[in-house]
Amino acid sequence: MNIFMEIDFYKGLVPAVIQDESTSEILMVGYMNRESLEKTLETGLVTFYSRKRKKLWVKGETSGNFIKLKDIYLDCDKDCILIKGNPMGPVCHTGERTCFFTKI
Repeated sequence: MNIFMEIDFYKGLVPAVIQDESTSEILMVGYMNRESLEKTLETGLVTFYSRKRKKLWVKGETSGNFIKLKDIYLDCDKDCILIKGNPMGPVCHTGERTCFFTKI
């Protein structure tokens, strides 16, 4: 079965939760369209669709802090993706290891 037929790309995008494969820490959330998911599977580097720039971007393309793909899971409603990967440095653009460093 073609996994792309299973995914509910609501308005063309699905949220993608990125988790560190070795620590299970949640690193960030991004958005993917069909093309970015295909590129992620093809290259082994996590690739998103930038809603602000309206184009694909490989996480780490400017910082060098890529995320290497380990596994991809689809949630039960088929409208969200969990990506387990290996970060090659801090994930957050602020320099923090994860984007989730602000406690409320």
